Amino acid sequence: MDNNNLETITFGGGCFWCVESCFNMLKGVESALSGYSGGHKDNPTYEEVCTGETGHAEVVQITYDPKIISYEQLMDVFFFLHDPTQLNRQGNDIGTQYRSVIYYKDDAEKAKAEEAIIVSEASGRWAGTYVTELTQFEKFWSAEQYHQGYYNENPTQPYCSAVVGPKIQKFKKHFGELGMLNAE
Repeated sequence: MDNNNLETITFGGGCFWCVESCFNMLKGVESALSGYSGGHKDNPTYEEVCTGETGHAEVVQITYDPKIISYEQLMDVFFFLHDPTQLNRQGNDIGTQYRSVIYYKDDAEKAKAEEAIIVSEASGRWAGTYVTELTQFEKFWSAEQYHQGYYNENPTQPYCSAVVGPKIQKFKKHFGELGMLNAE
């Protein structure tokens, strides 16, 4: 990858264990890191974010090469991986920390995010109106080290085997057929 051409995008689509694992499989993604954004406390911990009182969302910050994978393709993956019609939840994960949110850096990126929402909503993939927030990016706080690559290190953990694993298999089938995944 051309390190001089790398860009970043930060968004939340529920539990970061699900989202981070999938994005790290994509061609053109240099890294996907689990973390926190959108809150009012510096250096939040996982335990603090889980209370819902810090205002942060569980997010993934993706560093990618736009010559290999486009912003629009990343948005398509984002909307594939979570239900953007659920307010402050994904399945049984309930709370504002699990909200659907795209953090944009400037007006041009905000416009691209707005367009991605319109395109995805019109696709009919999810029934209902999208509740995905568009929020100005301020700060990304990396989650604790044990959250990075959590599914890969803990595939038999109950939540991972019941929730994350099936989501990853569905992702691999769909995006593998499109030729978007790195070789295993």
